[in-house]
Amino acid sequence: MIVNDKVTFLAGFGTTPTALASAGTSIITEKSPYIARTSFTLAQSTVPMAAWAAQNGIKKVVSMNSDYGPGIDAEKSFNSEFTSKGGEVIESIRLPLANPDFAPFLRHAADLKPEAIFVFVPAGQGGIFVRQFVERGLDKAGIKIIGPGDIMDDDLLNGMGDAAIGTVTAHNYSADHDSALNKDFVAAFKKANGGLRPNFMAVGGYDGMHLIYEALKKTGGRTDGDSLIEAIKGMSWESPRGPISIDPQTRDIVQNIYIRKVEKKNGELYNVEFATVEAVKDPVKASEQK
Repeated sequence: MIVNDKVTFLAGFGTTPTALASAGTSIITEKSPYIARTSFTLAQSTVPMAAWAAQNGIKKVVSMNSDYGPGIDAEKSFNSEFTSKGGEVIESIRLPLANPDFAPFLRHAADLKPEAIFVFVPAGQGGIFVRQFVERGLDKAGIKIIGPGDIMDDDLLNGMGDAAIGTVTAHNYSADHDSALNKDFVAAFKKANGGLRPNFMAVGGYDGMHLIYEALKKTGGRTDGDSLIEAIKGMSWESPRGPISIDPQTRDIVQNIYIRKVEKKNGELYNVEFATVEAVKDPVKASEQK
């Protein structure tokens, strides 16, 4: 595409293996000076999630994460923050990436008697995890599910059923986000997609397109990499998810992270935001910069 069709922008990378080993790991923007990100890093969600859990009575956790780039990022960043706040990670379990059966791992986790299971699995596997969690009675044992928002994906949430109600996650976007801009975005997205509600991938792509248009305006139409990336650095705007900007040093996104709980509203399940952590940079890069 680049050589034959003279493509200027490569955008997307929603499926993880298409962007190096992962689209959500911190290292992506370090691998080329011409990469900028409008989605998120796993650590942006997992660090606020760990802090919230430690501050809200959760003391013992089993950490369960898919065994690939973002899962390892999620495990390390959650465990580090949670233990630094006085919590205990009883055990860290790495799950095979292509693993539709979580039952043996859940059985082992239940035996450890945690107060919560912190889990990260790719979007799409969250529904299977929740169903098997309930089938094995972990909810009745008083064990909570916490994690980044990928596990409670907006466009799959209704299919999970009432078992998902009460699950607390941290993420950069919810279709229920209360702003006029988001209400318009959700209505337009549903109209264009047969009633399907937008999820975090939808808003990441939407903002990616916005960034491309605005960068081209700033360069006066110049499409060389140096001109475009300079235009992108430091750019800020109001997104359907809230205020966002591109860190001029790392070319990574800075955004609000919302703590949300699954609730039923008007017969549908939504991730309802109840707390906001403002202007979160990627914690991994922030730590390295210190």
